[in-house]
Amino acid sequence: MSAPEDEEGLLPLTQRWPRASKFLLSGCAATVAELATFPLDLIKTRLQMQGEAALARLGDSAREATPYRGMVRTALGIVQEEGFLKLWQGVTPAIYRHVVYSGGRMVTYEHLREVVFGKSEDKHYPLWKSVIGGMMAGVVGQFLANPTDLVKVQMQMEGKRKLEGKPLRFRGVHHAFAKILAEGGIRGLWAGWVPNIQRAALVNMGDLTTYDTVKHYLVLNTPLEDNIMTHGLSSLCSGLVASILGTPADVIKSRIMNQPRDKEGRRF
Repeated sequence: MSAPEDEEGLLPLTQRWPRASKFLLSGCAATVAELATFPLDLIKTRLQMQGEAALARLGDSAREATPYRGMVRTALGIVQEEGFLKLWQGVTPAIYRHVVYSGGRMVTYEHLREVVFGKSEDKHYPLWKSVIGGMMAGVVGQFLANPTDLVKVQMQMEGKRKLEGKPLRFRGVHHAFAKILAEGGIRGLWAGWVPNIQRAALVNMGDLTTYDTVKHYLVLNTPLEDNIMTHGLSSLCSGLVASILGTPADVIKSRIMNQPRDKEGRRF
């Protein structure tokens, strides 16, 4: 008769260490997704930055100083002026960020759903629990990932600074971390964390909540089964809702993170 330790050793890794497995799988999936969608994130950041108050103070000349008008023209402008590969400038800290953020939020959400809140008797996860769990998971994941998000935003703007004749701030990812830490200390790595976690809470509320709700509705009220089609439709709906809810806080977060510092480490 085999011992319990031997039986446990025969189990798949996902069953022996479920939380660690979900963290690693979420991180791997996030890395692939980030590489595929990063140019869109870069374009989004460039569009968010060009409306800053510094440009608004230029008055009528601000229109001439605004090079980006729309997603497609922004992408073409970056390729023509900076090069095709610059569409992935800042992708390394973005990958770091998604590994920490996606892994942290999924593990937190799973723990809240399975242990803290629990499902109802019909195995359904109530909407109010999805809302609270999604927001809490987003807050935890984004707070942990804030330093990598900060570096990502600042590195995404390096190409624009070069075109404007401004000196580049960073030589690479590790230099960016070291410089931000030297100028602002540990607190400097969490610049913009308040709107960042607000954005994450809103995004996850829309993302995880909509995903669970739509999937449950489709399985119960349509001929669709719990398959890839159902997951795909649920993901489309959740992504749309999450983007609408999170964009205002995302604009604020990006502008705070890109603010320069004086010699004393204060933002201006």
